[in-house]
Amino acid sequence: MGRNPSWLVSLAGLLWLVGCAVPTPPSRLAQYVDAVAAVEAVSPGLPSQRPVRAALVVLADRSDPEAAPSLPEEAQRRLVEHLGTQINHGFPVLIERVVNLGEVPPGQTPPDWTKVARQQGVDHVLVVVLSSTEQEYPVSLFLGWTTHRQPGFRRDNWSLAEAALVDGRTGRPLLRAEGRAMATLDSPTAPGISQWYPVVYLRPQDPERRVWPPSYEGAPVTLRVVSMEQAAKRLAGNLQRAWVEQRNLDLASMPKP
Repeated sequence: MGRNPSWLVSLAGLLWLVGCAVPTPPSRLAQYVDAVAAVEAVSPGLPSQRPVRAALVVLADRSDPEAAPSLPEEAQRRLVEHLGTQINHGFPVLIERVVNLGEVPPGQTPPDWTKVARQQGVDHVLVVVLSSTEQEYPVSLFLGWTTHRQPGFRRDNWSLAEAALVDGRTGRPLLRAEGRAMATLDSPTAPGISQWYPVVYLRPQDPERRVWPPSYEGAPVTLRVVSMEQAAKRLAGNLQRAWVEQRNLDLASMPKP
């Protein structure tokens, strides 16, 4: 018996929706910070002493089978510095030390965050995990944005920056947040049309904004830097919102006079 075409279309749409419901890339934070809050009946609450003196520890995770290459050392250094500056502004967490661990080899035991806090001379550690995945597939590109199609490739990058504020004495996570971003790189099969390509788009948050990489060879690196910078920017904002939400919960749980 033949299949109804509309049934096939509906099935394809359902599969697409299911695929979109899965976060990309998947969270990696639990591999490095114990989920203490999940087993405790009461959240440990935010520190009472402000500002919260902390060391910012950043590491890159490439354990996903479709993981993108890590950012170049200089690009990640600038990203970490910018993230630390964003957190220090308008937020009761004071970043006093910055530690960039780089890429963590698969299977390596996570650091002891209480030991890290002692080594850095701080009360808390803000652990940030960076991860991203990429896929490339053929597309038709348009010269002048509207006419003259030419074969090419599109590379999608999904970046994720996750953070946990960890108590340096107990190792318990006090706060969690994440920032996600997506960017795409369009490149023609044949070079020589540099007035249009290669080009990086911020999707879906700002599809009209275009970033032109300095070269064809460096275009994938530009894609990863642009995407991860957006994810880190969102992380900083979401971390502040998570602080406000947890503070409100702490205030609501205080005994009434």
